[in-house]
Amino acid sequence: MMKPSILRSLHSALSRGSSHLARRGYATDPVPERKVAILGAAGGIGQPLSLLMKLNPLVSSLSLYDIAGTPGVAADVSHINTRSEVAGYQGEDELGKALEGSDIVIIPAGVPRKPGMTRDDLFNINAGIVKSLCSAIAKYCPNALVNMISNPVNSTVPIAAEIFKKAGTYDEKKLFGVTTLDVVRAKTFYAGKAKVPVAEVNVPVVGGHAGITILPLFSQATPKANLDDDVIKALTKRTQDGGTEVVEAKAGKGSATLSMAYAGALFADACLKGLNRVPDVVECSFVQSSITELPFFASKVKLGKNGVEEVLGLGPLSDFEQQGLESLKPELKSSIEKGIKFANQ
Repeated sequence: MMKPSILRSLHSALSRGSSHLARRGYATDPVPERKVAILGAAGGIGQPLSLLMKLNPLVSSLSLYDIAGTPGVAADVSHINTRSEVAGYQGEDELGKALEGSDIVIIPAGVPRKPGMTRDDLFNINAGIVKSLCSAIAKYCPNALVNMISNPVNSTVPIAAEIFKKAGTYDEKKLFGVTTLDVVRAKTFYAGKAKVPVAEVNVPVVGGHAGITILPLFSQATPKANLDDDVIKALTKRTQDGGTEVVEAKAGKGSATLSMAYAGALFADACLKGLNRVPDVVECSFVQSSITELPFFASKVKLGKNGVEEVLGLGPLSDFEQQGLESLKPELKSSIEKGIKFANQ
């Protein structure tokens, strides 16, 4: 049995936006109606993500879609006594209904990497799934904010952009690669080494969302801690290899689903706050960007009523981070190009 106190803290973690709204003098106004659709809701990430979004008081309508199994997930989640109405949709015939009227579409759909599967195998399956889902988004809810979780994010975000461009619906302010898990990991690992309360920690993570393209900026971490260079290097490596750490611990039987769902829910909550005009909502995300020579890049992004309000610069980097930035660029560039090429095949 989950203790009420645990449920309350979960609830508050995902609902700080509502108190923000109250503080801004909206206390008497109803919280706006917001529909969130989750594509891939019956999967390993999709199920806990559906639960966390059901706990978010900023969501009024929760639409769960997958190729199979969604009615069960929807029925289960719908019994939770929170604001949102839940509907489950399964199979391609119901995708349009699932998407219509969505303010935010979260895409955790796809397959995790299984033993014996190459990264190319994984890419071809997931890229194909993303391509068809984005075509449907362009048709049924072209103005929605799209939160891309499906890996490899470094390629699936450029694929989505190309599909939307072809459909004539592309808005660079509304497409996000969710890199929040890298931030969540960096905060957790840093807090452990710096011996500071994790709730107070902030660490920007820039670059991309795989391996060496993940660059945590520990020199900008707050609260400040004087950690040795070798500790910073080890923390950087651990943040980059966080996914592998989980895959190995699960002995090939799964990947980071629970922490990814939590990170996805945090980022969606930030997007909802932005839509609801809560001021100063800033999160790291992989977006179309001109802060480096690469067309897409993860950095701090200010969120607002239209999605991206401003892509923030990198700020001062340490020598180690500057070196990391230069070495990640070729790999990130090639992943972006791979996505664009796939979308245009």
